[in-house]
Amino acid sequence: MPTESNNIVKIVKKTLPAVVSITMSRKLEEPLGVLSSNHTPNKGFGFKHSQKMKLTGGTGFFIDKMGTILTNRHVVEDEKAEYSVVLQNGEKVKPEIIARDEINDIAVLKINKKNSAFLKLGDSSNLDLGQTVVAIGNALGLFQNTVSTGVVSGLSREIRAQSEVSQSQTSLRGLIQTDAAINPGNSGGPLLDLGGKVIGVNAAMVFGAENIGFALPINNAKRDLEELKKHGRIRKPFLGVRYLSITPEIKEELNLPVSTGALVIAEPDITQRNVTQAVLPNSPAFKAGLKETDIILSIENALISPEKTITDILQETEIGKPLDCKILRKGKEKKLKLILIEKA
Repeated sequence: MPTESNNIVKIVKKTLPAVVSITMSRKLEEPLGVLSSNHTPNKGFGFKHSQKMKLTGGTGFFIDKMGTILTNRHVVEDEKAEYSVVLQNGEKVKPEIIARDEINDIAVLKINKKNSAFLKLGDSSNLDLGQTVVAIGNALGLFQNTVSTGVVSGLSREIRAQSEVSQSQTSLRGLIQTDAAINPGNSGGPLLDLGGKVIGVNAAMVFGAENIGFALPINNAKRDLEELKKHGRIRKPFLGVRYLSITPEIKEELNLPVSTGALVIAEPDITQRNVTQAVLPNSPAFKAGLKETDIILSIENALISPEKTITDILQETEIGKPLDCKILRKGKEKKLKLILIEKA
Protein backbone atom coordinates (compact mmCIF):
# COMPACT_ATOMS: atom_id res chain seq x y z
CA MET A 1 0.00 0.00 0.00
CA PRO A 2 1.53 3.36 -1.02
CA THR A 3 2.45 5.64 1.86
CA GLU A 4 1.78 9.39 1.97
CA SER A 5 5.52 9.97 1.58
CA ASN A 6 5.63 7.96 -1.65
CA ASN A 7 2.61 9.86 -2.91
CA ILE A 8 4.32 13.20 -2.24
CA VAL A 9 7.39 12.06 -4.18
CA LYS A 10 5.19 11.18 -7.16
CA ILE A 11 3.40 14.55 -6.97
CA VAL A 12 6.69 16.45 -6.91
CA LYS A 13 8.12 14.54 -9.89
CA LYS A 14 4.95 15.19 -11.89
CA THR A 15 4.71 18.84 -10.85
CA LEU A 16 8.26 20.16 -11.22
CA PRO A 17 8.27 20.37 -15.07
CA ALA A 18 5.38 22.86 -14.82
CA VAL A 19 7.11 25.17 -12.29
CA VAL A 20 9.27 28.08 -13.46
CA SER A 21 11.47 30.74 -11.91
CA ILE A 22 10.77 34.42 -12.60
CA THR A 23 13.63 36.92 -12.41
CA MET A 24 13.45 40.70 -12.48
CA SER A 25 16.17 43.06 -13.68
CA ARG A 26 16.28 46.80 -14.08
CA LYS A 27 18.65 49.31 -15.60
CA LEU A 28 20.27 51.46 -12.97
CA GLU A 29 21.85 54.79 -13.89
CA GLU A 30 25.34 55.21 -12.47
CA PRO A 31 27.71 58.23 -12.80
CA LEU A 32 30.81 57.34 -14.82
CA GLY A 33 32.97 59.67 -12.75
CA VAL A 34 32.87 57.42 -9.70
CA LEU A 35 34.06 54.03 -10.84
CA SER A 36 34.25 52.53 -14.27
CA SER A 37 33.68 48.85 -14.99
CA ASN A 38 37.34 48.05 -14.19
CA HIS A 39 37.10 50.00 -10.90
CA THR A 40 39.44 52.81 -11.97
CA PRO A 41 38.45 56.48 -11.78
CA ASN A 42 36.83 57.74 -14.96
CA LYS A 43 37.22 61.31 -16.16
CA GLY A 44 33.85 61.42 -17.88
CA PHE A 45 32.11 63.40 -15.16
CA GLY A 46 28.55 64.41 -15.92
CA PHE A 47 27.78 61.35 -18.02
CA LYS A 48 26.01 58.20 -16.94
CA HIS A 49 25.89 54.64 -18.10
CA SER A 50 23.20 52.05 -17.60
CA GLN A 51 23.90 48.84 -15.79
CA LYS A 52 21.33 46.05 -15.79
CA MET A 53 21.00 44.47 -12.40
CA LYS A 54 19.08 41.43 -11.21
CA LEU A 55 17.05 42.59 -8.23
CA THR A 56 14.78 39.76 -7.13
CA GLY A 57 13.24 36.44 -8.03
CA GLY A 58 10.00 34.56 -7.67
CA THR A 59 8.13 31.53 -8.89
CA GLY A 60 5.30 30.74 -11.29
CA PHE A 61 3.65 27.71 -12.86
CA PHE A 62 2.00 26.75 -16.15
CA ILE A 63 -1.77 26.32 -16.10
CA ASP A 64 -2.17 25.19 -19.72
CA LYS A 65 -0.15 23.89 -22.68
CA MET A 66 -0.18 27.29 -24.43
CA GLY A 67 2.36 29.02 -22.18
CA THR A 68 0.04 30.70 -19.65
CA ILE A 69 1.69 31.19 -16.26
CA LEU A 70 0.19 32.09 -12.89
CA THR A 71 2.17 33.94 -10.22
CA ASN A 72 1.83 36.72 -7.61
CA ARG A 73 1.29 40.31 -8.71
CA HIS A 74 4.06 41.50 -6.40
CA VAL A 75 6.54 39.25 -8.25
CA VAL A 76 5.99 41.33 -11.42
CA GLU A 77 4.69 44.60 -9.96
CA ASP A 78 7.43 46.93 -11.29
CA GLU A 79 6.22 48.04 -14.72
CA LYS A 80 9.62 49.56 -15.57
CA ALA A 81 11.54 46.35 -14.93
CA GLU A 82 12.36 43.52 -17.32
CA TYR A 83 11.29 39.99 -16.47
CA SER A 84 12.50 36.59 -17.56
CA VAL A 85 10.86 33.21 -17.13
CA VAL A 86 13.43 30.50 -16.49
CA LEU A 87 12.25 27.06 -17.58
CA GLN A 88 13.30 23.78 -15.99
CA ASN A 89 15.94 23.25 -18.70
CA GLY A 90 17.50 26.64 -17.90
CA GLU A 91 16.11 28.40 -20.99
CA LYS A 92 15.14 32.05 -20.41
CA VAL A 93 12.05 33.47 -22.13
CA LYS A 94 10.68 37.01 -21.97
CA PRO A 95 7.04 36.93 -20.86
CA GLU A 96 4.09 39.13 -21.71
CA ILE A 97 2.27 40.28 -18.60
CA ILE A 98 -1.41 39.76 -19.42
CA ALA A 99 -2.97 41.03 -16.19
CA ARG A 100 -2.21 42.15 -12.64
CA ASP A 101 -4.80 41.88 -9.87
CA GLU A 102 -3.82 44.17 -7.00
CA ILE A 103 -6.63 43.07 -4.69
CA ASN A 104 -5.91 39.34 -4.87
CA ASP A 105 -2.16 39.66 -5.58
CA ILE A 106 -2.46 37.53 -8.72
CA ALA A 107 -0.71 38.02 -12.07
CA VAL A 108 -1.14 36.18 -15.36
CA LEU A 109 1.82 35.88 -17.75
CA LYS A 110 2.21 34.37 -21.19
CA ILE A 111 5.29 33.15 -23.03
CA ASN A 112 5.57 32.37 -26.72
CA LYS A 113 6.40 28.75 -26.07
CA LYS A 114 4.22 25.73 -25.56
CA ASN A 115 4.84 23.60 -22.51
CA SER A 116 3.45 20.09 -22.28
CA ALA A 117 3.50 20.07 -18.47
CA PHE A 118 0.91 22.15 -16.63
CA LEU A 119 -0.92 22.01 -13.31
CA LYS A 120 -4.62 21.42 -12.78
CA LEU A 121 -6.42 23.92 -10.57
CA GLY A 122 -8.29 22.50 -7.61
CA ASP A 123 -10.96 23.91 -5.30
CA SER A 124 -9.97 26.01 -2.28
CA SER A 125 -13.49 26.30 -0.90
CA ASN A 126 -13.56 22.95 0.90
CA LEU A 127 -10.16 22.68 2.55
CA ASP A 128 -9.81 20.97 5.91
CA LEU A 129 -7.60 21.99 8.81
CA GLY A 130 -4.79 19.49 9.14
CA GLN A 131 -4.78 18.25 5.55
CA THR A 132 -1.36 17.74 4.04
CA VAL A 133 -0.08 20.25 1.47
CA VAL A 134 3.04 20.55 -0.68
CA ALA A 135 4.68 23.92 -1.51
CA ILE A 136 7.07 24.24 -4.45
CA GLY A 137 9.10 27.30 -5.30
CA ASN A 138 12.36 29.08 -5.91
CA ALA A 139 13.45 29.69 -2.32
CA LEU A 140 15.00 33.11 -1.72
CA GLY A 141 15.36 33.52 -5.48
CA LEU A 142 18.45 31.28 -5.37
CA PHE A 143 17.44 27.66 -4.96
CA GLN A 144 15.31 26.31 -7.77
CA ASN A 145 12.96 23.36 -7.20
CA THR A 146 12.60 23.83 -3.44
CA VAL A 147 9.96 21.52 -1.98
CA SER A 148 8.41 21.69 1.48
CA THR A 149 5.47 19.90 3.07
CA GLY A 150 3.13 20.76 5.88
CA VAL A 151 -0.52 21.00 6.78
CA VAL A 152 -3.29 23.56 6.45
CA SER A 153 -3.08 25.24 9.85
CA GLY A 154 -5.59 28.04 9.31
CA LEU A 155 -8.21 29.36 6.90
CA SER A 156 -9.55 32.81 5.98
CA ARG A 157 -6.54 34.59 7.45
CA GLU A 158 -5.78 38.28 6.91
CA ILE A 159 -2.30 39.82 6.88
CA ARG A 160 -0.58 43.06 5.94
CA ALA A 161 2.03 42.13 3.34
CA GLN A 162 4.92 44.34 2.27
CA SER A 163 6.40 44.32 -1.21
CA GLU A 164 10.15 43.65 -1.42
CA VAL A 165 10.38 46.01 -4.41
CA SER A 166 8.19 49.05 -3.69
CA GLN A 167 7.99 48.56 0.11
CA SER A 168 4.27 49.33 -0.20
CA GLN A 169 1.87 47.46 2.05
CA THR A 170 -1.39 45.81 1.12
CA SER A 171 -4.04 43.87 2.99
CA LEU A 172 -4.53 40.28 1.84
CA ARG A 173 -7.66 38.48 3.02
CA GLY A 174 -9.02 34.97 2.96
CA LEU A 175 -5.57 33.38 2.97
CA ILE A 176 -4.65 29.76 3.57
CA GLN A 177 -2.23 29.45 6.50
CA THR A 178 0.25 26.59 6.39
CA ASP A 179 3.32 25.45 8.28
CA ALA A 180 4.98 24.42 5.01
CA ALA A 181 8.09 26.58 4.59
CA ILE A 182 7.35 29.52 2.28
CA ASN A 183 10.29 31.89 1.72
CA PRO A 184 10.31 35.15 -0.32
CA GLY A 185 11.44 33.46 -3.53
CA ASN A 186 8.62 30.92 -3.19
CA SER A 187 6.11 33.69 -3.95
CA GLY A 188 3.98 32.69 -6.92
CA GLY A 189 4.65 28.98 -6.60
CA PRO A 190 1.91 26.36 -6.26
CA LEU A 191 0.50 24.99 -3.03
CA LEU A 192 -0.74 21.48 -3.85
CA ASP A 193 -3.07 18.98 -2.26
CA LEU A 194 -2.31 15.25 -2.22
CA GLY A 195 -4.17 14.89 -5.51
CA GLY A 196 -1.52 17.08 -7.14
CA LYS A 197 -3.99 19.92 -7.79
CA VAL A 198 -3.24 23.57 -7.03
CA ILE A 199 -5.25 24.83 -4.07
CA GLY A 200 -3.27 28.02 -3.49
CA VAL A 201 -0.58 30.37 -4.76
CA ASN A 202 2.25 30.80 -2.24
CA ALA A 203 2.21 34.43 -1.22
CA ALA A 204 4.02 35.48 1.92
CA MET A 205 5.63 34.57 5.17
CA VAL A 206 5.59 36.34 8.53
CA PHE A 207 9.14 37.39 9.40
CA GLY A 208 10.16 36.76 12.97
CA ALA A 209 7.72 33.87 13.31
CA GLU A 210 8.47 30.22 12.68
CA ASN A 211 6.38 27.84 10.60
CA ILE A 212 3.85 30.43 9.43
CA GLY A 213 3.33 30.76 5.69
CA PHE A 214 0.41 31.91 3.59
CA ALA A 215 -1.08 31.13 0.21
CA LEU A 216 -3.77 32.84 -1.84
CA PRO A 217 -6.82 30.64 -2.44
CA ILE A 218 -6.78 29.31 -6.00
CA ASN A 219 -10.49 30.11 -6.42
CA ASN A 220 -9.57 33.82 -6.48
CA ALA A 221 -7.22 33.17 -9.38
CA LYS A 222 -9.86 31.07 -11.15
CA ARG A 223 -12.27 34.03 -11.03
CA ASP A 224 -9.58 36.25 -12.55
CA LEU A 225 -8.94 33.72 -15.32
CA GLU A 226 -12.66 33.55 -16.07
CA GLU A 227 -12.79 37.35 -16.31
CA LEU A 228 -9.87 37.31 -18.75
CA LYS A 229 -11.56 34.65 -20.84
CA LYS A 230 -14.89 36.50 -20.99
CA HIS A 231 -13.78 40.14 -21.15
CA GLY A 232 -10.08 40.16 -22.03
CA ARG A 233 -9.24 41.86 -18.73
CA ILE A 234 -9.76 41.48 -15.00
CA ARG A 235 -12.75 43.64 -14.12
CA LYS A 236 -13.24 44.85 -10.57
CA PRO A 237 -16.58 45.99 -9.14
CA PHE A 238 -16.95 49.59 -7.97
CA LEU A 239 -19.45 50.75 -5.34
CA GLY A 240 -18.26 54.26 -4.54
CA VAL A 241 -18.70 54.41 -0.78
CA ARG A 242 -16.33 54.90 2.13
CA TYR A 243 -17.09 52.92 5.24
CA LEU A 244 -15.89 51.75 8.62
CA SER A 245 -16.29 48.08 9.54
CA ILE A 246 -18.23 47.88 12.78
CA THR A 247 -16.91 45.81 15.67
CA PRO A 248 -18.18 45.59 19.26
CA GLU A 249 -15.49 48.12 20.20
CA ILE A 250 -16.55 50.53 17.42
CA LYS A 251 -20.19 50.10 18.43
CA GLU A 252 -19.39 51.14 21.99
CA GLU A 253 -17.10 53.99 20.99
CA LEU A 254 -19.56 55.55 18.50
CA ASN A 255 -22.72 54.49 20.36
CA LEU A 256 -24.07 52.54 17.37
CA PRO A 257 -27.20 50.34 17.48
CA VAL A 258 -25.46 47.24 15.98
CA SER A 259 -22.14 45.47 16.51
CA THR A 260 -21.63 44.35 12.89
CA GLY A 261 -22.08 45.98 9.50
CA ALA A 262 -20.42 48.89 7.72
CA LEU A 263 -20.91 52.50 8.76
CA VAL A 264 -20.95 54.85 5.76
CA ILE A 265 -18.66 57.65 6.84
CA ALA A 266 -16.30 60.24 5.35
CA GLU A 267 -12.65 60.22 6.30
CA PRO A 268 -10.00 62.92 6.57
CA ASP A 269 -7.82 63.45 3.50
CA ILE A 270 -4.45 64.50 4.92
CA THR A 271 -3.00 65.42 1.52
CA GLN A 272 -5.92 67.71 0.65
CA ARG A 273 -6.45 68.96 4.23
CA ASN A 274 -10.16 68.40 3.96
CA VAL A 275 -12.72 65.65 4.46
CA THR A 276 -13.50 63.20 1.67
CA GLN A 277 -17.05 62.40 0.67
CA ALA A 278 -18.67 59.33 2.19
CA VAL A 279 -20.65 58.60 -0.98
CA LEU A 280 -19.03 59.52 -4.30
CA PRO A 281 -21.24 61.50 -6.71
CA ASN A 282 -22.81 59.49 -9.56
CA SER A 283 -21.44 56.25 -8.14
CA PRO A 284 -23.57 53.09 -7.79
CA ALA A 285 -23.89 53.85 -4.06
CA PHE A 286 -25.09 57.39 -4.84
CA LYS A 287 -27.63 56.18 -7.41
CA ALA A 288 -28.93 53.55 -5.00
CA GLY A 289 -29.62 56.26 -2.40
CA LEU A 290 -26.97 55.45 0.19
CA LYS A 291 -26.23 58.34 2.54
CA GLU A 292 -23.62 59.17 5.14
CA THR A 293 -24.31 57.58 8.56
CA ASP A 294 -26.25 54.72 6.94
CA ILE A 295 -25.21 51.31 8.22
CA ILE A 296 -24.97 48.63 5.53
CA LEU A 297 -26.15 45.39 7.12
CA SER A 298 -26.05 42.96 4.20
CA ILE A 299 -25.62 42.63 0.45
CA GLU A 300 -27.39 39.76 -1.32
CA ASN A 301 -28.28 38.35 2.13
CA ALA A 302 -24.59 38.13 3.05
CA LEU A 303 -24.12 39.80 6.44
CA ILE A 304 -21.36 42.43 6.65
CA SER A 305 -18.76 41.71 9.34
CA PRO A 306 -15.01 42.09 9.91
CA GLU A 307 -14.66 38.51 8.63
CA LYS A 308 -16.89 39.16 5.59
CA THR A 309 -16.34 42.75 4.48
CA ILE A 310 -18.05 44.63 1.67
CA THR A 311 -14.93 44.10 -0.46
CA ASP A 312 -15.14 40.33 0.10
CA ILE A 313 -18.79 40.22 -0.92
CA LEU A 314 -18.37 42.47 -3.97
CA GLN A 315 -15.63 40.22 -5.34
CA GLU A 316 -18.18 37.42 -5.50
CA THR A 317 -20.87 39.48 -7.24
CA GLU A 318 -21.50 40.17 -10.91
CA ILE A 319 -20.97 43.63 -12.40
CA GLY A 320 -24.20 45.07 -13.81
CA LYS A 321 -26.50 42.72 -11.87
CA PRO A 322 -28.98 44.33 -9.41
CA LEU A 323 -28.10 43.47 -5.83
CA ASP A 324 -30.32 43.57 -2.75
CA CYS A 325 -28.84 45.75 -0.04
CA LYS A 326 -30.24 46.06 3.48
CA ILE A 327 -29.32 49.16 5.48
CA LEU A 328 -30.12 50.73 8.82
CA ARG A 329 -31.02 54.43 8.65
CA LYS A 330 -31.97 56.35 11.78
CA GLY A 331 -32.95 53.13 13.53
CA LYS A 332 -35.11 51.76 10.72
CA GLU A 333 -34.23 49.01 8.27
CA LYS A 334 -34.49 49.88 4.61
CA LYS A 335 -33.89 47.94 1.37
CA LEU A 336 -32.02 49.38 -1.60
CA LYS A 337 -30.98 48.10 -5.03
CA LEU A 338 -27.31 48.34 -6.02
CA ILE A 339 -26.02 47.96 -9.55
CA LEU A 340 -22.21 47.78 -9.57
CA ILE A 341 -20.10 49.19 -12.36
CA GLU A 342 -16.54 48.35 -13.41
CA LYS A 343 -13.81 50.13 -11.49
CA ALA A 344 -11.91 52.49 -13.79
